[in-house]
Amino acid sequence: MVTAAQLPGWLHEQYPFEPRSFETGHGRMSYLDEGEGDEAVLMVHGNPTWSFFYRHLVLALRGRWRCIVPDHLGCGLSDKPQDFDYTLGNHIRNLRALVDSLNLKRIHLIVHDWGGPIGLGTMLPDADRLGKVVIMNTAAFADTVIPLRIRLCRIPRLGELIVRGCNGFAWPATWMAVSKPLPAAVKRGFLFPYDSWQHRIAVHRFVQDIPTGRGEASDVPLAQIEAALPLLKQKSVLVLWGGQDFCFTRHYFHRWRAVLPTAKNVYLDNAGHYLLEDERDGCLNRINIFLDQA
Repeated sequence: MVTAAQLPGWLHEQYPFEPRSFETGHGRMSYLDEGEGDEAVLMVHGNPTWSFFYRHLVLALRGRWRCIVPDHLGCGLSDKPQDFDYTLGNHIRNLRALVDSLNLKRIHLIVHDWGGPIGLGTMLPDADRLGKVVIMNTAAFADTVIPLRIRLCRIPRLGELIVRGCNGFAWPATWMAVSKPLPAAVKRGFLFPYDSWQHRIAVHRFVQDIPTGRGEASDVPLAQIEAALPLLKQKSVLVLWGGQDFCFTRHYFHRWRAVLPTAKNVYLDNAGHYLLEDERDGCLNRINIFLDQA
């Protein structure tokens, strides 16, 4: 695990936090714990991002809310074991163990990309503690609509060469996942943890593990999550969506509207997959207001 003292100065300017460490039994998980109290906002990232994705949101909320922001094993500043089974069920078990260790009474959930099934898979079985939920460009149900550029990264051998050898997933995301060019330092921040073949193992395994209902390892846990989604109808939910997302397209936004017809919906026409980068102020304002409402 990379500690705060090991972060280069340029990154610490973008990511001014002191990460903590949680032992999963398979490696150490890095996570942010900013703010105070036994009521917290849990922010769960996807692939190929890390807690860096939520940095502005943490800075905006930590004065009023306790913010818990983990890096999944293999991602961000967490350990990257080469022999871990990087599948949905195991990511859920790691996150659940972390959450249970913090003894929180109430947890508000913010999810993005793979953070959707991981975060919801963690909290839906503990729905009594679950407060408000913000859903951003993700899916928690099986679907066969997968872009060609991602399907290429799933091809045996070729996909591993693309993702781990050429950094052909995390690097293209720094321009394909946004509608506005990222500053150079922000690009470096997103890519910092994924600087070698060994350090890109989880990025590749996430791509391999995409559930489609066609026999993937994570089909069963995803089906369990999908079956539990009606519990969210009892919660206050905001679906905040970047409309320029090449992966989680309007198709997925409409699927969420069908699953959660009473949820609040905000569709940002000009934001990409990394909507917190493209429409930072608008997203932060909407999330702040949503969390503060009674």
